[in-house]
Amino acid sequence: MNKMSVKDLKNLKGKKVLVRCDFNVPMKDGVITDENRILGALPTIKYLLDAGARVTLCSHMGKPHSIFSAEVKLNKKDKKKVDAGETTAEAIIEKAKKDEPKKLTLAPVAKRLAELTGGKVAFATDVIGADAKAKRNALKDGEAVLLENLRFHWEEEKKDEAFCKELAYDAEIYVNDAFGTAHRSHASTAAIVEYGIVKTAVCGFLIEKELSVMAATLEKPERPFVAILGGAKVADKLNVISNLLEKCDTLIIGGGMAYTFLKAKGYEIGTSLLDEEKIDYCKEMLAKAEKAGKKLLLPIDTVVCKSFPDPIDAPVEVTTVDSDKIPADMMGMDIGEKTRKLYAEAIASAKSVVWNGPMGVFENPTLAKGTIAVAQALADVYGKCTTIIGGGDSAAAVQQLGFADKMSHISTGGGASLELFEGKVLPGIACLNDKK
Repeated sequence: MNKMSVKDLKNLKGKKVLVRCDFNVPMKDGVITDENRILGALPTIKYLLDAGARVTLCSHMGKPHSIFSAEVKLNKKDKKKVDAGETTAEAIIEKAKKDEPKKLTLAPVAKRLAELTGGKVAFATDVIGADAKAKRNALKDGEAVLLENLRFHWEEEKKDEAFCKELAYDAEIYVNDAFGTAHRSHASTAAIVEYGIVKTAVCGFLIEKELSVMAATLEKPERPFVAILGGAKVADKLNVISNLLEKCDTLIIGGGMAYTFLKAKGYEIGTSLLDEEKIDYCKEMLAKAEKAGKKLLLPIDTVVCKSFPDPIDAPVEVTTVDSDKIPADMMGMDIGEKTRKLYAEAIASAKSVVWNGPMGVFENPTLAKGTIAVAQALADVYGKCTTIIGGGDSAAAVQQLGFADKMSHISTGGGASLELFEGKVLPGIACLNDKK
């Protein structure tokens, strides 16, 4: 994936540049609670500003389109209110239509960017309206404006060509630095280039790093190469499992998906999570690994309890059993101590490791030990092995557990990382100019 980056651009002074960022940051009461994605975009933004470019930034925030294009799915709390006769579903939906745009505005992000750049970033209260055009027209060299939430327009996800032209407006250069949405084929992530509206299209420093570390490791890993997959369902990672089995030397399986593999081996799994339709697929993958001479490691012991904790972090009574002896009335929730040791030993001998998906219900302190053990094993090989965390829950777990500074690379995109693991071409990267 030899794509041009912002470093390959010359004479940026006065150039009008449209940058797709990922500012989909967590917010509470209008306050940003985690600004990692903002900080991740800063090197690209500062580089362009320092070079004298006139920069338009754009991003999505949340999923407001669900309010404008379809009825909101009521959560449990809302359903209880409706059932109790306190309100109606229609009233809740109407309130959401009024409140959600306020919650999902990018105004707080623009304010933080202004603070981080010495006041060089303004905010437009719309995306393709009068305020956006006025602010873009008023830009001077070394200044930027952040547009309002792209997903306030249904045309963003539908790749509407007229919307693409309005979004590109006066842009001479397009920069994609939003790896977290690079697997999406939307107006701002790919279509403005695919339609030929902006012809110079490059990646920012964030995507450049993702490609240089993660994509390069998947293409030419230093061996032994160990891949670790966790998470809930086999169905979510069908192609990932198959593709990684072809690339890696050892594939470690944990999380909820492990129980379908155990079932495929003929084990009793009690009330554990099961993708019944994928049992045959798991048998195929076990056979594929054996035929290719690859190791496919499954839990040899399992932490079990009577039922899933509710709330998720509630105290829970657990016991540990061998994975072929899970009681019929028990549910597997985490890998056991013997499995933690087995997985740690596989990691200790590796030269390249990729990890996507927790080993258990890591949000619960009692059921987080397997995930902690894998994170600790990766931290222990820091400096001797390339360790890549493939976004999503794995990235959250590593950061929450305090191991972030002991990983070679933590991807900024869960879905995009998974599609790279599958061997897919990402639209937001495929559209960029190749290096000559």
